[in-house]
Amino acid sequence: RLLFNRKNKTLRSVLMTKPTIKMMEENRRTHLSLKGKSEAGGDDMEMGEEKSVVEILEEVVGMEKWKGKRASKLDLDDFLQLLADFNTRGIHFA
Repeated sequence: RLLFNRKNKTLRSVLMTKPTIKMMEENRRTHLSLKGKSEAGGDDMEMGEEKSVVEILEEVVGMEKWKGKRASKLDLDDFLQLLADFNTRGIHFA
C-alpha cells in the first residue's frame, strides 16, 4: 500500500519517510516479540548481527535492481521480489 500512494516517487523516497520507518520499526518489534527474540538479539543471535530498520532499507533499495525504480513502473513479479528481499532481511509487512 505504501508504494501505491505516491506512484511517481522512487522506492527509496517512499520508504525512507519518518512515518514509514516508524511503522516498520513497530512491525519489526512485533515480529521479533512473536518469534520470542529481543531486539538486542536472542540466544541464537550473535551480538551486533541485528541491523536497524534504516540500514536494512538502505541495503535493499540500494541494490542495483532497485536503484531509481518507481512504483508505477514495477510489475507484480517485481513487487514480490522486493517483498522477498525485505523478508529475508527481517522486515515483514503487516
